[in-house]
Amino acid sequence: MLVRFSQPYDFHLSTVRFRDFGTDGATVWHEDGLYRVVAGTEVRIEAAPGGVRIEPASPEVVDEVSRLLGLPFDLAPFHGWAAGDPIMGPITTTLRGFRPTLNPRPFEALVVAITTQQISLRAAAAIRGRFVRHFGLKHKIAWDFPARELVAVADPRDFVQLGFSQKKAEYVVGLARADLDLEAFAAHPDDEVIATLTALPGLGRWTADWFLARHLARPHAWPAGDLGVRKAVSTFYADGRPLSIPEVRTMGDRFAPFQNLAAQYLLAGARMAG
Repeated sequence: MLVRFSQPYDFHLSTVRFRDFGTDGATVWHEDGLYRVVAGTEVRIEAAPGGVRIEPASPEVVDEVSRLLGLPFDLAPFHGWAAGDPIMGPITTTLRGFRPTLNPRPFEALVVAITTQQISLRAAAAIRGRFVRHFGLKHKIAWDFPARELVAVADPRDFVQLGFSQKKAEYVVGLARADLDLEAFAAHPDDEVIATLTALPGLGRWTADWFLARHLARPHAWPAGDLGVRKAVSTFYADGRPLSIPEVRTMGDRFAPFQNLAAQYLLAGARMAG
């Protein structure tokens, strides 16, 4: 099934993170396409004229894949704004066809964030890959991400053997056991999402900001506490001067109402610049 995207759209550029930072087995780049298990079925996603081709397809599959590939983002207004910014304008031109990806499932998005805390993306993917292979269900290429219900009854000590720190193991199991409807966050305002998440053990502002940015696709999400974002803002907007978290959080105002997309493009631009 062909799913069309507003043009320009560059599938390979937009999915580079699934190649550059390693794989956890749940979303796998293989033979020029992405594989992911949706509703118990392994799906292949590949570039096609005007968008992507998804096989096999169903309404549930199309919905999840569309979110995975960032279809909720409305890029046209952002590009219109960026054209008037002397720094962001050239970045968006260089990244022509780039559409940031999302993590379409809330529990998975939070586990990804927890595993990435204070370590590299590649190291986190390796640890998470062992977790996915231990608790998930293997298909031909990809693994189904472990169900929250299964993680909730696990012993945190099992996670330590997979490479988790004791604290992160407790955070993931605690999240799985929390009396919290993660799907309901989609209807909650940003400040309420932040307050609820940061009340949980191990989930700080950094995790909440990235959940808003890469799961809920909230326009104003601005992960000022992220080292990569701080470095990118410093490189492009502060002549390389080291910036504090409060400084970067304040500087986010200049990108309003497109803080989320600005952060994603700054990170991608910094990676391309080397």
